Amino acid sequence: MTLVVAQEVPTSSSMAVPHGPAGVGEARHRMRAELYRSGVPESVVDDAVLILSELLSNACRYGRPLGRAERGEGDVRAAWQVDPAGGLRVEVTDGGGPTRPVPSTPSVTARGGRGLNIISALSQDWGVRDGATGEVTVWAVVTAGHRREDFAARVGGGSGFDFLDAYEDLG
Repeated sequence: MTLVVAQEVPTSSSMAVPHGPAGVGEARHRMRAELYRSGVPESVVDDAVLILSELLSNACRYGRPLGRAERGEGDVRAAWQVDPAGGLRVEVTDGGGPTRPVPSTPSVTARGGRGLNIISALSQDWGVRDGATGEVTVWAVVTAGHRREDFAARVGGGSGFDFLDAYEDLG
């Protein structure tokens, strides 16, 4: 006789991530595992994991840690929640910083500056929420089939540069 025990899979999760690159991989791994167990479509999971990576990287680069920021210690908070309609909300909260999160227009050769453009292209909606204690939360909502058709242009910052045209010019 085989006994099957139903496991309740959470539809939301929150975790503290060290302020720095060390915890990003752990957060991605945990999110992916939990969302797969919850039955979230693979395309949504893939987009959400990329969004989480971008949000955490931005929080560690531009924001202060939560808590003991004056001593250079602390965490940022990563959270995700599946809503009843199947949308997935991803949030990262940090201790705030000297600038507001806004998309940039990087040059074609720039090594960075595309994070919020990636988030904009992959999400149905995203935004910034300020907390009363100076905390800043950047959130994004991901749904199945929402990836924008102009994904490459949005990620590239709308530079108008077409890699295929450049390749053809070499020939």
